[in-house]
Amino acid sequence: MKKILPAIGLVGVLALSACGAKGGAAASDADRDSTYTNVRHPEWSRNAVIYEVNLRQYSDSGNVSSFQRELPRLKELGVDILWFMPIFPISEDGRKGTLGSYYAVKDYTAFNPEFGNIEQFKEVVKDAHSKGMKVILDWVPNHSGRDNKWVKEHADWYEKDSLGNMMGVYDWTDVYVFDYSNPEMRKGMIDAMKFWLKEVDVDGFRCDVAMEVPTDFWDEARPQLEETKKDIFMLAEASVPELQKNGFDMGYNWPMKDLFSEIAATSGQYTFKDKEGKIKTFPVKHAVAIDSLLAVQAKDYPKDTYLMNMVTNHDLNSWEGTEFDRLGNLTNAFAVLSYTLPGMPLIYTGQETGMNRAFEFFEKDKAPQWEPRNEYFKFYQTLNNVKHTQKALAAGEDGGEMVKYAAGSDDLYVFSREKDGSKVVVLTNLGKEDAALDFKGKAPDVKDLVDPFTGAEAAVPATLKAGEYLLFVSK
Repeated sequence: MKKILPAIGLVGVLALSACGAKGGAAASDADRDSTYTNVRHPEWSRNAVIYEVNLRQYSDSGNVSSFQRELPRLKELGVDILWFMPIFPISEDGRKGTLGSYYAVKDYTAFNPEFGNIEQFKEVVKDAHSKGMKVILDWVPNHSGRDNKWVKEHADWYEKDSLGNMMGVYDWTDVYVFDYSNPEMRKGMIDAMKFWLKEVDVDGFRCDVAMEVPTDFWDEARPQLEETKKDIFMLAEASVPELQKNGFDMGYNWPMKDLFSEIAATSGQYTFKDKEGKIKTFPVKHAVAIDSLLAVQAKDYPKDTYLMNMVTNHDLNSWEGTEFDRLGNLTNAFAVLSYTLPGMPLIYTGQETGMNRAFEFFEKDKAPQWEPRNEYFKFYQTLNNVKHTQKALAAGEDGGEMVKYAAGSDDLYVFSREKDGSKVVVLTNLGKEDAALDFKGKAPDVKDLVDPFTGAEAAVPATLKAGEYLLFVSK
């Protein structure tokens, strides 16, 4: 039997809890209790869109000066936070491929000469700031490259095996893992992060495999980093609630990414094949499963934390297939959900062009074709504008309450969010068949709303086609 939720159902109640008390109204310091995060998010992050820069693959030259010429385009697109994949020199010892992994760092306070020089990067940061954009660096705290200068200068900063040898992790044969039981090692890592805040004026860090580093390190590091620069933004590549209590503004919504793939596979859209030519087997999941995931996240995460929603990123693109491989004709519907569900949306290099190929990870690859701007640019530009202008979509407790509308099919996902005169209504069919919009109880009220893609007055149709989505917002 299909479980039907009432108009304001499980998700509406728990999403309200996730956003904080008072129907999504921001809690004052006096209202905050132990269930809240202790992180104070920069105000500029509330309605922000984050964009991941794969500098190596961004242009034919792959250098930072070429990237700088794209800043006006990214500003027009509506990007707020530029996340640069690691810009440090890459180790040669054990190097994978010709150019190696971004994540095998040779020197934490130097700029990769393949990309230009640090003075040129400072100009990019300054230029981005002048255009109202923030810059965060991809930081690699769990391990360094095997010929990082610290390997010789501070051998005691690294973990050792039973024979006294430095160790890698997983199949990452080009790195050695740090020993976070060493206080001097912790200090060295924090000092290196401070260098980029102070000398280059970056605005924070995306921290690679943050869950592999002790949580108390992040609790220790954040206040020290904030002493160097106020209003920093910290993103954890992890889906671990405790990391967002004291250390991080935002974590990865890996579980939502996985659920998107499961729903797409159930709808017959997942086509990515592994090296052996096999398609991964997924559990059967329908759109209604989003309810359960949101409920778990509302329960597990501190109030007023953010999760980063995505349909692709550098790991997914290179190792799990493009968004089109994984999500098929549901790609745009899931993209709309990534913008309208609680959290912050991510755009990865080339996503705004509809690039349907995977980048090489250890080699130079062909850059995306940025011009002429196509329907994907307009699609994401429109979504970015909606994110910026609709208070209901603010991240954390500043966002509007999420109200779920139960329809007859588990493949339909329909909800609204509302805050301070801003209202957003989303209707999606994530199944493989057309579905009637016969609501079990109250239907969404779309009076005085418009479709931001067309400008047309909002109207709820009788049926949604498979893969179809509708987005209506306040005028």
